[in-house]
Amino acid sequence: MTTMVATTPVRTNGIRYAALLAKVLLFALLLTALIWPDLSGIKGKASTARLVVYPIGAMVLPIWWWAYGRTRSKLYDAFPWPADLLLTLPWLIDLIGNRLNLFDTVTWWDDAMHFVLWGFLTAGALLAFAPRNLSRAVTAFVALGFGATAAVVWELGEYVAFVRKSPELQTAYTDTLGDLALGTLGALLAGLLLYQVTRARPSNHSSHSS
Repeated sequence: MTTMVATTPVRTNGIRYAALLAKVLLFALLLTALIWPDLSGIKGKASTARLVVYPIGAMVLPIWWWAYGRTRSKLYDAFPWPADLLLTLPWLIDLIGNRLNLFDTVTWWDDAMHFVLWGFLTAGALLAFAPRNLSRAVTAFVALGFGATAAVVWELGEYVAFVRKSPELQTAYTDTLGDLALGTLGALLAGLLLYQVTRARPSNHSSHSS
């Protein structure tokens, strides 16, 4: 029991600081993209839309928590920092990848990001908003539903914002199908992993207590 009391606040503080640092870095990159658009890596890639959507994506959980989540004390004892970190990382990593030109210079980077970042996004959304008592099958279906829907919305946004007017239109169909498949698979894996982690947590508490 002593070990749990000593380590849990440290772990929570570490996740909190990581989430806050991720937000600071994200907004710093957005600010520099606004000031120096030629150096941002997102020029010609719906930069205006990104400058609007990315802050919203990173702040949706804090805004929801401030307006509504705090009243649900039976579900949350404190602000869900792990979920906040997971919901912030996709926007930050995408901006870093564009700033370093990884999407255009590393052949596998775009595919990897659709798989990994959709996993982060789905895990964060489930951790923040899904009920805690879902079965494995329902968790998988919810992860698939959220991940596939988010992937479709993203691809539609990309098409409207810049793909239809860019040279990428020639390969857009194949690329979009691959992105949808990878994003959906990443979301499904995230849901299954999250189910395992959240179900294993009570046994970890028991082992420490004994």
